[in-house]
Amino acid sequence: MSGSTAGLVLAAGEGRRFGGPKAPYVLDGERLVDRAVHLLRDAECEPVVVVLGAWVGRVDDADITVVNADWASGMGSSLRLGLDTLVGTEADRVVVTLVDLPGLSPEAVRRLVDSGSDLAQAAYAGERGHPVLLGRGHWPGVRDAADGDRGARAYLAAHDVALVEVGDVASGEDLDERPA
Repeated sequence: MSGSTAGLVLAAGEGRRFGGPKAPYVLDGERLVDRAVHLLRDAECEPVVVVLGAWVGRVDDADITVVNADWASGMGSSLRLGLDTLVGTEADRVVVTLVDLPGLSPEAVRRLVDSGSDLAQAAYAGERGHPVLLGRGHWPGVRDAADGDRGARAYLAAHDVALVEVGDVASGEDLDERPA
């Protein structure tokens, strides 16, 4: 492939059930947003783009940080903004992850990148999860399908997606509530 595989962190939500935005939350000494950026970097994704919204702050290690003014409409608007931002780069694929996946690992992201697929999704014991890998040719369709909190779900359901098992090197659980 001529271009690179970018990383896209969706971090714009307000974290209603969590009690506030998740991006700045510090877990094990690191903000969730920084952790997401670092694991994409460790998996050699470039550039790394972060979409913020309910919380806006510095994310020093991201290559590009954009603010979704329409964050309250749901994840779909953040996914659209992130893909629109990447159109101007040389990336030919993107790994899209959520900010609230503390069990995700660089190894899991590398498996997606190394799958050779243009459309892949992480699987945990056979169950679909995050992150997802989207080849540039899929970006317009994903963008058109992204609506509300559904993100790429409808697009992925309508296409042949390579499931890449990563459950042995990562956890797909998201952080919906603050740890006790």
